[in-house]
Amino acid sequence: MSAPSSAFTEDDILSAAQALVNDEQDFIARTANLSALLYEAMRDVNWAGFYFLKGEELVLGPFQGRIACTRIPLGKGVCGTAAQRAETIIVPDVHAFPGHIACDSASASEIVVPLFKDGKLIGVLDIDSPKHDRFSIADQLMLEQIASLLGS
Repeated sequence: MSAPSSAFTEDDILSAAQALVNDEQDFIARTANLSALLYEAMRDVNWAGFYFLKGEELVLGPFQGRIACTRIPLGKGVCGTAAQRAETIIVPDVHAFPGHIACDSASASEIVVPLFKDGKLIGVLDIDSPKHDRFSIADQLMLEQIASLLGS
């Protein structure tokens, strides 16, 4: 099931994210509310959440959506690849991505943004959509700004 369509602009989402981060110091509380915000505010999204780097794998953190993969090795799937490369990856068709890990068969496209603190990778922000080619460069820039809020 997808989150409801929304009339939120990127500026609305960024303002709300800034307020959530400014109003709370606990990292888990911040990421829990940010995943809820992104799930509700972004159109055509069926999963929004975080994975945190623990050793050589990503471990599931706060999210909204269906049950997810709990652990993802670095270099595996879209999340593990984005973490290993330390760069954002937009995948227009996840079924065409080599080594894609299908946690939810309804997902068709995905964006994964790495999270850094003090220049060190600490995890990723992962958002899935049931629509192919859902994510744009504008989405990437907005989500990278949100990720940078977490690292500050």
